[in-house]
Amino acid sequence: MTNAKWMATLPSDCRAGVVVFLVALPLCLGIAQASGVDAAAGLLAGVIGGLAVALLSGSRLSVSGPAAGLITIVVQGIADVGGFPAFLSAVFMAGAAQFCFGAFKLGRFAAYIPSAVITGMLAAIGLLLIIKQVPVAIGSNAADGPAWQIQTSFGSISFSLVSCSIAALSFAILWYWDSKWVQGQRLLRAIPGALVAVLAGIAVTTVLGAWVPDLALRAGQRVNLAPLDSWAALEALVTLPDFSALMKLEVWRLVVTLAIVASLESLLSLEAIQQMDPRRHRASQDRELKAQGVGNMLAGMLGALPITAVIVRSSANLNAGAQTRASAVIHGVLIFASLVVLTPVLNMIPLAVLAAILIATGAKLAKPSVWIATAKSGANRFVPFVATIVGVLATDLLVGVAIGAACSAVPSIRAWLRQALVIERYAGELVLRLRRPRFAAMLQQLPADSR
Repeated sequence: MTNAKWMATLPSDCRAGVVVFLVALPLCLGIAQASGVDAAAGLLAGVIGGLAVALLSGSRLSVSGPAAGLITIVVQGIADVGGFPAFLSAVFMAGAAQFCFGAFKLGRFAAYIPSAVITGMLAAIGLLLIIKQVPVAIGSNAADGPAWQIQTSFGSISFSLVSCSIAALSFAILWYWDSKWVQGQRLLRAIPGALVAVLAGIAVTTVLGAWVPDLALRAGQRVNLAPLDSWAALEALVTLPDFSALMKLEVWRLVVTLAIVASLESLLSLEAIQQMDPRRHRASQDRELKAQGVGNMLAGMLGALPITAVIVRSSANLNAGAQTRASAVIHGVLIFASLVVLTPVLNMIPLAVLAAILIATGAKLAKPSVWIATAKSGANRFVPFVATIVGVLATDLLVGVAIGAACSAVPSIRAWLRQALVIERYAGELVLRLRRPRFAAMLQQLPADSR
């Protein structure tokens, strides 16, 4: 790109970068909180996705960072391998695997994953997000906040009335911001609903702290970032990977899971944003995998959460008028600046707000319309969809996807074995369809105009 063209698109990219930053900031914090790691790990992942991955990717609109779809893998992975440093070694190796996927041009194989299985995987992730974040939203996990208890047939449930109220306010804002009236207002539509919920949460924190100290949110109910006021504090921000953990079989299982799921999510997001792009700009899937691989290797080395391309941020980037990759880079710079400068403000954000944002995200992934549409498409799609969800909830993400893929393959294999040739009618014409790929391949090898 020439300097003149770059300067011409810079104003649009700056505006889009600010919008994506406002969308990404609460998500980075919320995903870190849901993953059980320090909030800085989520922000660092946003910085790496905005700087390293954006510069290496061939997509002009795709934005990368920590993904809600990986929360379950992160939580289970840290528990299985014995801590965050060991987990980081798996993130690094998963990134190396992704780079190899791209180098060996394996990006096209993502198209062979049945769409019903992918939809089921996303719906299962949405259900898990809701299940995991409800306790945070009601404050039952806050040991140092004002708590009440109610007795049920399943035992007592503790909750914080303040956290419940903040979560309810956040849900109301998020719901209202998706309404037709707000979306019809150009100015309001440009402001992310998640940011409005966060600002409302900060306002509640300030008011309670100043006027009702007995109900003020304690440290365990808010974001808790260490201030970066010295070089030592910046060094303490970085957690180094424990590569000795690579001797464990559990770590390599996690490597495979992260590499496959992160690659699938990135390629799906890339395809989705390319279909939304009015200019229909196409980017290399293999280049995207290599960029994501480098990003995850950096994440593993610097103590960040794993990274994928994220459709929520990418679509916000497109809708905000982004023209080039500069918008994603600007969003990464702003996230880093917020980590360094805005720590006191970020520490006023209630965890209940972040939980509400993630629950709303999960509800969109698992919304009833997805179930209804899949059911209407027939048993060949609905059975793998449900099997994937049950498999993910009962076992883990990788096993669940494998179960769904196996269920999806059964009808095809059965039809393939039952009949090699089939006659079908299309628009009044009869078509002889070959079920056996080998027959079709043999016919394609015949010279043109053969008799």
